[in-house]
Amino acid sequence: MYWLITLMSLGILGLVLTGLYLEFNPGAVRSQRWLRPALATNLAVFVIAQLALMVFGAQEVMANPAVEAAMKGEMSTGMGLALLGVGVPTGLSTIGAGLAVGPIGAASLAAVAEKPDMFGRTLIYLGLAEGIAIYGLVVSILVLGKI
Repeated sequence: MYWLITLMSLGILGLVLTGLYLEFNPGAVRSQRWLRPALATNLAVFVIAQLALMVFGAQEVMANPAVEAAMKGEMSTGMGLALLGVGVPTGLSTIGAGLAVGPIGAASLAAVAEKPDMFGRTLIYLGLAEGIAIYGLVVSILVLGKI
């Protein structure tokens, strides 16, 4: 279990360092071809390790309820990872909703500027995009009920 936590920590550190490098050297992406595959590999390793950590953490929490009842006041590593896994759907869905609302909001603002009667339709599209975050919250609440 600790090797997964170490792998995720190194993945996060690699993403942060790559982001800082690209922030201070914006022309580096054009000049070096290895940066994009390296960033994609780093992100893939992080996502795979996160999923494996959630699976192993959920198995540890749900494996032995007698031990959980005996511990009462203490929090195990598996329970902590399971609670972390509860927040992942909400976090990822809010990121997805933010990515969806940005272009839709810009397009709807342009449409309303040209035709003010389109305001109602654009609100429906924005509401549908924002619904992604609500679905993630519902999934987190359902997963929390299983723990």
